[in-house]
Amino acid sequence: MKKEGHPTLKEVTAACVCGSKVKVYTTSNKVSTGICFSCHPFYTGQQKFVDTAGMIEKFKAKFGDKANYGKR
Repeated sequence: MKKEGHPTLKEVTAACVCGSKVKVYTTSNKVSTGICFSCHPFYTGQQKFVDTAGMIEKFKAKFGDKANYGKR
């Protein structure tokens, strides 16, 4: 195999917005994520809304408290 044909793996620290950091091997220089195993509701058992684009605020501004979410 040619040595120059493959990218080199580097050990970098992947950072989450919650502050959790994990060492991973990758070809990139920097790895970041919006949600990880430390803050994901499936792993923590706590429900929280992950709203990065402000979609909940847009929905509330458009419909207000009139949205019954299927309750009649």
